[in-house]
Amino acid sequence: MSVLTVTDLSHAFVDKTLYDHANFKVENQDHMGIVGQNGVGKSTLIKILTGEILPDEGQITWQKGLEIGYLDQYAQLTPGMTIREFLRTAFDHLYAAETRMNQLYEEYGQNYDDDLLEKAGKIQTRLEESGFYDVETQIETVATGLGITDMGLEHDVAALSGGQRSRIILAKLLLQQPDVMVLDEPTNYLDTKHIDWLTDFLRAFKGAYLVISHDYNFLEGITNCILDIEFGQITRYTGDLAAAFKQKDANSLAYRRAYQKQQEQIAKTEAYIRKYKAGSRSRSARGREKQLAHVEVMKAPDRLVQPTISFAHSATASKIIVTTTDLVIGYEQPLNQRPLEFSVANDEKVVIAGYNGVGKSTLLKTILGQLAPLAGEIEQAPTLKIAYYNQSLQWPHKLATPLQYMQDLYPREKPKILRQVLARTGLTSQQVLSPIADLSGGEQSKVKLAEIMMIPANLLILDEPTNHLDDATKAALRKGIQSFPGAALLVTHELDFYDQSWIDKVINIEDYQQ
Repeated sequence: MSVLTVTDLSHAFVDKTLYDHANFKVENQDHMGIVGQNGVGKSTLIKILTGEILPDEGQITWQKGLEIGYLDQYAQLTPGMTIREFLRTAFDHLYAAETRMNQLYEEYGQNYDDDLLEKAGKIQTRLEESGFYDVETQIETVATGLGITDMGLEHDVAALSGGQRSRIILAKLLLQQPDVMVLDEPTNYLDTKHIDWLTDFLRAFKGAYLVISHDYNFLEGITNCILDIEFGQITRYTGDLAAAFKQKDANSLAYRRAYQKQQEQIAKTEAYIRKYKAGSRSRSARGREKQLAHVEVMKAPDRLVQPTISFAHSATASKIIVTTTDLVIGYEQPLNQRPLEFSVANDEKVVIAGYNGVGKSTLLKTILGQLAPLAGEIEQAPTLKIAYYNQSLQWPHKLATPLQYMQDLYPREKPKILRQVLARTGLTSQQVLSPIADLSGGEQSKVKLAEIMMIPANLLILDEPTNHLDDATKAALRKGIQSFPGAALLVTHELDFYDQSWIDKVINIEDYQQ
């Protein structure tokens, strides 16, 4: 049975068509992945399905009576509320039922009305069946699985980082156990261990869900159907991601062959018409001209924008550009028990690994000088120049366009050059001139990449640069890091983004915990 039916969906953004009379259904057992390049309209589709925005045309029909849970990364968190209290709000309806039950029991104790006792008993039965009396256990289980207990469940939600916020909002949605879940990039800010836990959770989920993710390994493990958005079309494929891409490639090849064959036939017909229109075969030529006028010409196959990412290099004569000695990192309390001691050569590509909260980003900020070491020291080469990619998508002016943002950073640079750098990340001319607030997470990440592509450096510091990025941009980023003559310090939860063929060493901060 269909839990969602989308009919004749059309929507455009400025001069770009996102969907053109698209149709698809979501069945009650569908574990659906939504894929496509940055900017094709994946997040916009989610906003349309959840009623946040209205489509230009079409009809969105949800099965009546469904509880739909949406991973809202921008949900408001009340200052002063603890993480535990926030997670308990997933069960607000049950706590309300408990309050009503207690009121009924209290009233029964005053007038001994059996109807009140019966009503209270029914509510208690519903609470027992819904697992209300195991709420704290459920909270602990999900919080542990997503690494939230490491933060401390009595921690004030107002003091959380962006990544920590995302995790507790995801945890609340999972605790709610709605009939249908709609998840937009749920693995951002999760490390491998927590992604594995989420994968198991979703595999066992009895309802339907729609998941946007650029982590194809994750999607491969949780989906039984795929919704692909490309060139204004939405196509549903049955099976996992590998099967979907295989079918998509076959469909694309068949379409290109059919298009080429039609173009050859049209060219042949047009040549016949030109040759014989005024001659002895004019009647035949006019007949073919009429036939050609009624031919439904196939649309030329679109070409995907292929990003090209490269980083400006600043040469250094120093063989070693960063050295740590007896280094202890953290804020008020140390994050590592054993001192961090390592060095980075001027051309080394190094991965900083470890679970969330172990101190990966803290180490990067300490090397950058944004945080002071708790102990020890960091020695840097005199000619060290750093280009830093910060995973946080925070902007000084959200209504500024990417071009305006870049012009503010590099006021002496010609707009033409800045446009070219932005275009190399895969951003279109229209996106370059649109407010940053209107761009998807992937498109905003591309602006951040363009920013550091302008900085001559001999050390790239990249904190989760693959978050939000589509596969084509990830491939271009990987190639850009590999070809960069200088050094790179990389933090990423996507293990398939790198391998031993180009990474020189891995520094796992977990090794310094004992």
